[in-house]
Parts: sequence; C-alpha cells; structure tokens
Amino acid sequence: MPGPTTVPVPLRWSDMDAYAHVNNVQYLRLLEDARVLGFREWFGPSPSMLDEGVVVTRHEIEYLAPLEYRSAPVVVRMWVTRTSPTGFTIGYQIADSTDPAAIVYAVATTGLALFDFTSLRPRRMSPAERAVLEGLTAPPPTFRWRER
Repeated sequence: MPGPTTVPVPLRWSDMDAYAHVNNVQYLRLLEDARVLGFREWFGPSPSMLDEGVVVTRHEIEYLAPLEYRSAPVVVRMWVTRTSPTGFTIGYQIADSTDPAAIVYAVATTGLALFDFTSLRPRRMSPAERAVLEGLTAPPPTFRWRER
C-alpha cells in the first residue's frame, strides 16, 4: 500500500473555541480518529493492532492555519515515518481536501509503543505488523520551526 492513507474525519460543533475555530487540543482527537480508521485499513478489522495493544508515547504538532468549523470533514493524511522492534512513528497532515494544493492546517507526528495490556509490558512487533508498517514508510513531515 504505497503512499499516505487518507482518512476523512468529521468536525464536531464542540471542537470550536471562543474564536470560532477548532481548538488546538481537538487536533489530537482528529489524529486519534484518523489512527483508529487508518489502523483498520492497514491491519484489517480484527484482531487489529488496537486489539493487540498500542499506546501513545508522544505527540508533536505544528499549527499552520486556523481551521474554522464546517460540516465537511477534514482530510488526515497519515503514514509511517519510523519503525523499531517495539514501536513506530506516524506522520500526518490535516488538510482541507485531497487536492494536493489544499490548505494544510497542521502537520504532526505521534510516537506509538506496542504494549501487552495483560502483562503491562512493551511487546515486540510481529513480522506481519513490520511488513505492513514498512510498506507505509515515507519521510517525516517538515516542521517550519526546525528550518530556522
């Protein structure tokens, strides 16, 4: 499955803040919604990586443009930027549409660790999981603040 996975994610009225745009905290929910849908596409409906156990270890996000509430969903493009024996990192773009010239509202990364909830310990990536993730690997998003 080459290239990023594109997931439409609806906005909620409650995502808006006092300035009539989507609050910065809600962007993490948009990324979470995209991950859940994307993992189903990547790993199948069940058992998925979500069933096996995965936890967030870190987020990094850069806001590029204000996102005003609208009824049309935003498009979250997601791909893998790095894998390790016990985890991986996802890169994202939150955009207006699938058009390559669309407004990009934010870029982000999420670090994820594979986790066994029974033993409460990290777990190792299976060969099947690694094959899927390595097939989705592309460079990380560019953060403007790093270019300075």
